[in-house]
Amino acid sequence: MADRRVDYLLVGGGLAAANCARWLREEGADGSILLVGREPDPPYNRPPCSKEFLQGRESREDAYFRPNEWWEEQSIELLTRTSVMGLDLGARTATLMPHRQEVEFGRALVATGANVRILHVEGAELDGLHYLRTLSNSAAIWSDASEAEHVVIVGGSYIGTEVAASLTMRGRRCSIVMQEAVTHERTFGRQAGEWFQSVLQSHGIEVHGDDQLERFEGADGRVRKVVTKGGLELKADAVVMGTGVHPEVHLAERAGLELGERGGVRCSSRLETSAPGVWAAGDICEYDSPIHGRPVRIEHWDVAFNQGKTAALNMLGRETEYDVVPYFFSDLADWASMEYVGPAFGWDQEVVRGSIDDGEFSLWYLQDGRVAGALSVGRSDDLEHARRLLTSHTDVSAHTAELADVNTDLSGL
Repeated sequence: MADRRVDYLLVGGGLAAANCARWLREEGADGSILLVGREPDPPYNRPPCSKEFLQGRESREDAYFRPNEWWEEQSIELLTRTSVMGLDLGARTATLMPHRQEVEFGRALVATGANVRILHVEGAELDGLHYLRTLSNSAAIWSDASEAEHVVIVGGSYIGTEVAASLTMRGRRCSIVMQEAVTHERTFGRQAGEWFQSVLQSHGIEVHGDDQLERFEGADGRVRKVVTKGGLELKADAVVMGTGVHPEVHLAERAGLELGERGGVRCSSRLETSAPGVWAAGDICEYDSPIHGRPVRIEHWDVAFNQGKTAALNMLGRETEYDVVPYFFSDLADWASMEYVGPAFGWDQEVVRGSIDDGEFSLWYLQDGRVAGALSVGRSDDLEHARRLLTSHTDVSAHTAELADVNTDLSGL
């Protein structure tokens, strides 16, 4: 016998579960809701971890999804520092630790997020090495960096560039080491990557591309040097690893949920898993995308946020497809910011609208003549047209000149 029963069990303490709880209540769910998260904090927005919170501009509470009292006001039970150790989908029960409770549930959301990708290299056990995923990680990074003369960041994508910009803004000297030739090349290509890198370098950040981490060297148990396979040796008083994440699917796999080819939990376009009455959202969700025309899995807070809403609506029987075009945002301190819709998983043509040299442009990624994604720096209005063209799968191959001409009204395409 279970210790108790809830109508809705939400597994995971991130934005997906939090927004699911919100929309369950806003759309009329009057049953019991239990949200279980393993972190000490209530659900919060993750972008400030590498931006405003790391910069000292926002407090911990500023990043919270809702004020602490909101959960009680909405009659949503929130358990922090709690893990779901097992799901029995036949009995519809979950085992919670450390409470050692067995909870029976009616419907469930699995939104266990992702874990950082740990690099196992020589010296990885030294103090002063940091990975960034949580508010606590961010606080620890600044605690170390505040006493550091030189910080080395491994990785040249979102986390790497944002951390480098935030710490430089606070007076630290930073260097980036990465496998890519230029920052963000894998996601945005060489043209955009070179522009972002030029912004970083103009503020004193050293960028070392086309190289790989070999080892860390230390003294008295603490990191002192980063050595690359290319022979580069960088003094390091602290190191931040921006080496990506992988979906946390162990709970789902043990429960017998079907996994997809991209490492996530296989879901329908309505985000329902292979188990009826169980949905997935966020970093682990590999869903049939009406936008992309194939199963995709996208690791980003905005996707998790919106999928939480879709899962809630379907828990209430609305039969709603997740058809939101993913939106991404990143900034480099106060120096530059970009917006992006897509993502473009691949492309064979880039069209520039505006001037990259002037730092006001949109970059359109086309695959077989159709819009696969679009990046904007200072041209946010272009993204509304990109969303429309991406969703409609419009062939724009005969209109690339108009697409590139800033004087063309894109609503005509």
